[in-house]
Amino acid sequence: METPASYGVVLVTAGNMQEAEAIANALVEAKLAACVSLLPIHSIYTWQGELHKEQEWQLVIKADLAQFSAMEAKIKELHSYEVPEIIALPIVAGSQAYLQWISQQVKSKE
Repeated sequence: METPASYGVVLVTAGNMQEAEAIANALVEAKLAACVSLLPIHSIYTWQGELHKEQEWQLVIKADLAQFSAMEAKIKELHSYEVPEIIALPIVAGSQAYLQWISQQVKSKE
């Protein structure tokens, strides 16, 4: 079984579908992500001391976490939020075929 050590899922929220799609397209085209799934979500959070309840879009980005810094820079370049959510979760186990597919879709910086 291929080790999933460098693979992960990066979560990003965006304020609307157009922004989410623009970020997703840019990441896939730049080979910083193998796939980005977009989901409508309802978020409740505190920002600048006020409670917010917002409709947002969740980007679920499948990627090689060795490229996290470049991915973060691209997301910040395109994102409208002052402090966008950009968090990475490691894949601790996965289908060998799927992990190989991720590897083939993203370019390694090593």
